[in-house]
Order: sequence, then C-alpha cells, then structure tokens
Amino acid sequence: MSDKRVMVVTGAGRGIGRAIAVALAENGCEVVINYRSQPQTAEETAAAVQARGAVPHLHQFDVSDPDEVKGAFKEIVKAHGRVDVLVNNAGITRDNLLVLMKIGEWNDVIDTNLRGAFLCSQAVVKQMMRQKYGRIINITSVVGATGNAGQCNYAAAKAGIVGLTRSLALELISRNITVNAVAPGFIETDMTQHMQEKAKEALLAQIPAGRAGTPEDIANVVRWLASEATSYVTGQVIHVNGGMFMG
Repeated sequence: MSDKRVMVVTGAGRGIGRAIAVALAENGCEVVINYRSQPQTAEETAAAVQARGAVPHLHQFDVSDPDEVKGAFKEIVKAHGRVDVLVNNAGITRDNLLVLMKIGEWNDVIDTNLRGAFLCSQAVVKQMMRQKYGRIINITSVVGATGNAGQCNYAAAKAGIVGLTRSLALELISRNITVNAVAPGFIETDMTQHMQEKAKEALLAQIPAGRAGTPEDIANVVRWLASEATSYVTGQVIHVNGGMFMG
C-alpha cells in the first residue's frame, strides 16, 4: 500500500490524456495510465511520466464496460490504498449527420464518453468518501455547449458530462471531494490532424487567439483543478478555447 498521491487518467495513451498524465506527474506520486488498446502508446506515456519523477502504472480496461471498470478500480485501490484524483478523459468520435447516423455510432460515443465517466466516477466515489478527499475532473468539449453539425452523438455525450459534473459536485462537496469539468476548444491532436485544411482554416477564423490549442493548454488547467489551490472550486466548467466560446 502506498502513501503517495495517486492519480488515475483514463484514455491516457496519447493526445490530451497523455499531456494530462505528464502534467500530474509530480515527483514521487503514482500515475495510473488507463488505455483500451495500443499498449505501445501507453508505454510512451509511462516513460514520459517516469521522466518527471513519478511512478507510472499501466492499466488496460474499457471504460464503457461496468465489470472491467469495477475490477480495475478494485485492483487500483488494493495496490495503492487510495485514489486522490480521477480524470475522466477517455473519448471517441463517430461523426455523421443525424439522418445518416447508425445506432452503433450513437451508442459507441455515448457509452465511451458519457457512460465511461459515470462508471469510473461511481467506481471511485466510495473510496474518496472514506478518505474524505478527492478530485474528479471530467473532460467535456466546447461542442457540448455550442453543438456541431455532424456530431449530435458527441455533443450530446459532452453536454451530458456537464450535467453529471454539476450534479455529482453537489453530492460530494460535503466530503471534501470536488468535481469539475474542462471544456477544450479546437486542440491539435490526432483527432484533428485528419481534418481538411479548409475546415481547419474555418475553425481558426473563429478563434480570437488566432491559433489552435495544445494538449498542454488543457493539461495545465487540469493540474490546477487537481491541486490544493482549488478546494473551494466545484461544479464548474472551465472553457479552454482561446476565446472561441465564452459561456
């Protein structure tokens, strides 16, 4: 059993999840790196976490599977004795116009992005209540507030995360557990690299900052929300988008 600070980041194999895991990797802490597939990228995250002086732990499980989630968090608590921070970052896209969207495209996104955040939060809440401390940080999206054509499934899931965040914050603040969300705008990741140049240019034209964000822009805000400086901040959605949307 460890007395070190223990952080769990879902979907931490690459992109924003990797940046968050690295940003949380303070000297001597334990960082649990969740991934569903692609162990090689997860191992790269682990190496970056270790380089910052933290102890990485790879944990493969599907956040949308109740049995896998329950089993994984049981193992994590047994190994480390506590979970101080949970970052619900795992997410996928299955873009399509609603008139063409298959039920599988809807279900896959809702199951991973929204159900996954619910299952992981539920799996860790009892432990956080016992230790009377916790930070839960959910990654939503600007499109959860603005909507986006071709992303009804993704926008619905991300808007659902906002409702989950605010409701759970009310349930847990009396136990010294805060629950907040971070809403990225247009961030340069693997997900956005495959966009057509004209689409990218149109998005950039909507951003007063004049640039796309980086995964580190998101990770820095997550690190702040995970810190002791934010014990009186809960139920909030922090938009990180260069002025693209101000809600």
